[in-house]
Amino acid sequence: MNLTYTLSNGLELPRVGYGTYQVSDGRGAEVVAQALTAGYRLLDTASFYDNEEAVGEGIRRSGLPRSEVLLTSKAWRTELGHSEVLSAFEASCRRLGTDYLDLYLLHWPCVAAQRPDWRAVNAQSWQALEELYRAGRVRAIGVSNYLPEHLDALLETAEILPMVNQIEYHPGWTQPETVNWCRAHGVLVEAWSPMGRRRVLRHPLVERIAARHQVSPARVCLRFALEQGVLPLPKSSDAARMAENLALFSFSLSEEERDWLETMPPAGWSGEDPNRPGRKYTLEELGLS
Repeated sequence: MNLTYTLSNGLELPRVGYGTYQVSDGRGAEVVAQALTAGYRLLDTASFYDNEEAVGEGIRRSGLPRSEVLLTSKAWRTELGHSEVLSAFEASCRRLGTDYLDLYLLHWPCVAAQRPDWRAVNAQSWQALEELYRAGRVRAIGVSNYLPEHLDALLETAEILPMVNQIEYHPGWTQPETVNWCRAHGVLVEAWSPMGRRRVLRHPLVERIAARHQVSPARVCLRFALEQGVLPLPKSSDAARMAENLALFSFSLSEEERDWLETMPPAGWSGEDPNRPGRKYTLEELGLS
């Protein structure tokens, strides 16, 4: 198995990245430096995470040159719009202590529940990313939490196709319609919460497959993402787990096991619905239990 994914513009990303959501306490810089020491080279942050300063400091503490670290950030819902995204990008770069990003994403789509002109807002936001990309300020651009209807609307005006779509993805929540759309258009899917916020790790099916391979349930979830062509972004502040989450190439899942995980009943969902911002839902509320 290759150790990198190649984006549509030729940029190579490691097959596993490090998610920094909630890595924002006093140990943030230390944890990020530790992740880089463990071997991670793709870091994922966002303005909303309120930890960009710590992520930038962690890179500097690691001693690695900036060119060896692939750095992602994202523009939040309140930062959408052409000028707003450009300002958000500059602010993220200042906090991170860098003059460029390797990957910049729109964190959530603007949707009809928020504004009747949601299509125009998303189009203007994407135009700003295209400008940053053409100017060489960012090496790749993409979106996060975009469903097919948001992507189809974006393509009506986009001159450059998104290179990445970062979505919630794990056994029990694989979003096949969105993943299939991305595969058909050459868009790499990245997985946030690839272990279902650790709730999926206690699922009997995941535990059974882990026992078969004598690996942890976490490694089963991450390996599943890789074998589906998805780039997982695990998060851990523990050095041993950081290393374990990178050790994914010593085993593989059978076709039967992949099918079991792909068709597993809904489980571990965060409750975040892109079309219904502002609150979290349960599977029962959406009739998915």
